[in-house]
Amino acid sequence: MRSMFWRIFASLWLAIALVAGLSILLGHALNQDAWIINHHPAIKNLAKQWTQRYEREGPAAAQDLLEKARKRYRLNVQVIGENGQQVVEGTFPQRAADFESRQPNKKRLPWRRMTSEYSSPTSGETFLFIYRIPHPELDAWHRGSLLWPLSALCIALVVLTGLSVLLTLSITRPLSRLRGAVHDLGQTSYQQDSLALLGQRRDEFGLLARDFNRMGARLQGLIGSQRQLLRDVSHELRSPLARLRIALALAERASQEEREKLWPRLTKECDRLEALISEILALARLDAEPGAEQVIDLPRLLNKLREDAQLSAPEQNIQISVDQSIKLTGWPEMLERAIDNLLRNALRFNPADQPIEINVSRSGENAWINIRDHGPGTAPENLPQLGEPFFRAPGQSAPGHGLGLAIARRAAERLGGSLSLSNHPQGGFNARLCLPLLDEATGRA
Repeated sequence: MRSMFWRIFASLWLAIALVAGLSILLGHALNQDAWIINHHPAIKNLAKQWTQRYEREGPAAAQDLLEKARKRYRLNVQVIGENGQQVVEGTFPQRAADFESRQPNKKRLPWRRMTSEYSSPTSGETFLFIYRIPHPELDAWHRGSLLWPLSALCIALVVLTGLSVLLTLSITRPLSRLRGAVHDLGQTSYQQDSLALLGQRRDEFGLLARDFNRMGARLQGLIGSQRQLLRDVSHELRSPLARLRIALALAERASQEEREKLWPRLTKECDRLEALISEILALARLDAEPGAEQVIDLPRLLNKLREDAQLSAPEQNIQISVDQSIKLTGWPEMLERAIDNLLRNALRFNPADQPIEINVSRSGENAWINIRDHGPGTAPENLPQLGEPFFRAPGQSAPGHGLGLAIARRAAERLGGSLSLSNHPQGGFNARLCLPLLDEATGRA
């Protein structure tokens, strides 16, 4: 993956290396003796040329070379042999040498004094060259010699500017696209393909775009489900309200005896409406903040639900099998509501001569809570829609509003798990809750 970290890191280090390298280069170019000796046109090859001419043509020819350098570049040169004496007369006047020797601060001299040694590859003799060049001459050469370092600096600045622009665009363009996607999401006009191109990148922005696409799709799904829920709620509430309105209209026109016959009907419709509103509120509360997580005592919770179920359906036999090593964490009331809805759904369809089986086992890092009844099951084409709010299988005569399985599914999701619904191969209906086990090392699921 091409990380933005490494891109920024490499760009910064490249900039630092270029600036450091140019600073060192310019520092040498400004005032170092070695730089001047190796690059000044009058000095850089003078030692080698003088030595070759001295050994081939003699002292006179070597002295003539020094005279030419003095006339052309105002360069004065002394050549000292290994015995400490001048090999040739040189071009530095004696009175200037006396003046130099009397100056305690060599930096205040009107010329720049530099020295270098050169060994002859032929004779092996070593000569010491003492160069003296006036400051005006050296400054004039500096101005011309700094042209290419300054050109290199300008080129480096242009390169750094281009890299900075590219780096800035590589950051600001994706941020601009993400900002537009956030704006569209806030206006509920987000399109999932708006970040498709950005999501193909293999850096942090690509990961962020893909995560944002998933988040946008999830939010759009939630918004759509909320809208559908509101439409379903309004539809479901309309029927009991209409029946109440009709019953009230009849009661207004009826006699006292007829009114007494209508009261049970009004009470029944009110109870239905209250039950529907309670289930809608239970579904809505699942999205609220449930508070701190707790360790769930699963055997105790299941036994309590069995006792409550047998109060309303004493003829039913509920069998519970729990792996005692299973430990769960979460919100006990939420899990209780989910299992209670699944158990009540099983009680509606299970025949009295067959048991309802609740089996709790573990598989890997998950716990499986399996609730099976021996009822008729449901048509296979209805299975994908089970668990959707207000969905009831066609032809179902059992009471209810189609919210029990929706509450159980949403509770399972809030607990970090899932709910799967299916027909049992041997007959009946099977509901399976998959929940993450408690990590005893961290104390979290």
